[in-house]
Amino acid sequence: MEVLYTATATAHGGREGRVESSDGKIREKLTVPEGMGGPGGDGTNPEQLFAAGYAACFEGALRLIARKEKKDVGDASVTANVGIGPEGQSYGLVVELVGSVPGVSKDEARELMEKAHEVCPYSKATRGNVEVTLSVAD
Repeated sequence: MEVLYTATATAHGGREGRVESSDGKIREKLTVPEGMGGPGGDGTNPEQLFAAGYAACFEGALRLIARKEKKDVGDASVTANVGIGPEGQSYGLVVELVGSVPGVSKDEARELMEKAHEVCPYSKATRGNVEVTLSVAD
């Protein structure tokens, strides 16, 4: 694979530290969510960062497929729900991708999402490792 771009970020202090991108565009405090026994608070967490990246990438893949099929998806959006929980002796992730795809039927939206799931780099990276479900918003 020819690499076109490399994103670089560094974490310090784990889940109760901070994360920063090499260009300084991301500088975030990390806190453990209350649901995981932490204090919650004003910081973000790795699951939120992953959800944001996956949602953006998947929505881009959805639009790519829609353009190829000459379908206008208008003001489409994708929400990624990323869950974390115990899996054996460690932790695992589950993802639900919810598409809002105005301008096409629910069946067409589902088909576009399934095709996007085949080409999205995040979907490729998680395939076989993370349970990912697709759904279309009402």
